Amino acid sequence: MERTQIIDSFAAAARDPLSYAKQWKARTGRPVIGSFPMNFPGELAHAAGALPMILQESDDPITVGHGLLFPFYCGYTRSMVDQAVRGDFDVLDAIMFGDHCVQLLGAADAIRMQLTNTRVIFFQLISSMCDPWTQGRSEESFAKLRAELEDFAGAKVQDEAMHASIRLFNKNRGLIRRLYDMRKKGIAPLGSVEMQHVVKSSMVMDKAEHTELLEKLVRIYDSAAPLPARNVRLHLSGHFCQAPKPELLEMIEQCGVTVVGDDLYHGFRYISTDVPEQGDPIAGLARWYMDRNTGVPCPTRVQNNVDWDAYLLNAMRDEKAEGMIVLMAKFCEPHMYYYPEVKEAFEKADMPHLLIETEHDGMALESLKTRVETFVEIVKHRQAA
Repeated sequence: MERTQIIDSFAAAARDPLSYAKQWKARTGRPVIGSFPMNFPGELAHAAGALPMILQESDDPITVGHGLLFPFYCGYTRSMVDQAVRGDFDVLDAIMFGDHCVQLLGAADAIRMQLTNTRVIFFQLISSMCDPWTQGRSEESFAKLRAELEDFAGAKVQDEAMHASIRLFNKNRGLIRRLYDMRKKGIAPLGSVEMQHVVKSSMVMDKAEHTELLEKLVRIYDSAAPLPARNVRLHLSGHFCQAPKPELLEMIEQCGVTVVGDDLYHGFRYISTDVPEQGDPIAGLARWYMDRNTGVPCPTRVQNNVDWDAYLLNAMRDEKAEGMIVLMAKFCEPHMYYYPEVKEAFEKADMPHLLIETEHDGMALESLKTRVETFVEIVKHRQAA
């Protein structure tokens, strides 16, 4: 199977995840559980025999959902409600809601009213990550989620099944991390859109099927030689729930940019951390939840000994990135609250960065392109100096 065929398979699932879920359900006869980002352990739903899929923002304009959410809610939450009203989520047998921002809670209430025949699973995770009781509280939350899934499935979720799912998911994450490392070294010339297809499809596809394709893709690049670097090396940051628009990513790279790393949710943030494979699987999931915030800090979590801005600067040094573009979804409150700290830290470190606010219903790409081109020229002049 050639590289292009593999990427095309990933892209098909990433572009139309609900159609993939319908086909998978028809093929297997098993249930589909949708979830909001960012901390739902898909391993639990997988061990219960379901297809776990992270619900994705639709490319369609928001229409009938306008009357159920405030217009100052982010595009992701408004799109979720719009899809629910249109009946797009009818393929879901259950949906899991998290609580990591106020807007997601509002969307959960609106969707709950629409999906009256769909099992709703709401679970809450402690947001303070460095207290002595955080591990225990996280274990309690995951144990309750396991019990809900057992009630939904009508059968026990056995530890052996959870361990098997954890091993499969870890293998999948590890392969994607290898692709990230290869891209950073110039061995795997994957563009930002292609990398997004890889990660986004992992959120949607059957993990065994996705992992098999990943193994083939990694083997293609294993023997490749590094390509010479010609463009400005940049890091992409932000976008916690929805994937950046492909046309925006393409525009950025057309300005003479090579993206060598990111902390996007539809990127390295999603695959940064593995679940411990030994011991109690519930304790392992709690450990994974806590370690994720150490690996790639999130402004929706509170941890005194972790700073997202410090992480970004260290990641860029490791990637040999020469600048950073921050993609902030419009009305994303956690990002808006934290961004001033990132800005201050980058100014102190004399590291160039550019903030771009993104929207669901289209963006003025030509004017954004002028800003990106100007930023790239500034970075080039700084490097020359």
